[in-house]
Amino acid sequence: MKHARPAAPRPASRLRGVLARDDGASPIELAILLPVIVVALFAAIQVSVYFLARSEALAAAEEAVTAQRAYQAAAGAGDARARAYLTGSGGGWLGGWTVRVDTASQPTQVTATVTGQALSLLPGVHFTVTQTAHGSVERVTEGP
Repeated sequence: MKHARPAAPRPASRLRGVLARDDGASPIELAILLPVIVVALFAAIQVSVYFLARSEALAAAEEAVTAQRAYQAAAGAGDARARAYLTGSGGGWLGGWTVRVDTASQPTQVTATVTGQALSLLPGVHFTVTQTAHGSVERVTEGP
């Protein structure tokens, strides 16, 4: 008498057998991955806040240059414009800011630098932001 050989299990039935033994694997995987996901989320938000603070600082520096380079602008016009922009911008992404407008090193040029701290999601961690804008002072020149 010939003995019948049992048929090899099909791949789908093998997979079902493996999956049936994995009860409880998802909660463990979630417990391991959740901190990584949360850290990645906060890192993405922190990077966004940093770039918003940079944009705010650059806009304030450009405002300062625009005001100070105007024809016969009063001394301190650029500084006042940048401070007004930062105070009234409403973004608040940049804190502890300082404004420096330089016209002395080159009388025909204006350079404004805004420095501050970007808001931080982590207590005790500070991200310094510095942005500079540059322009030529408007003046009357003789033609060719």
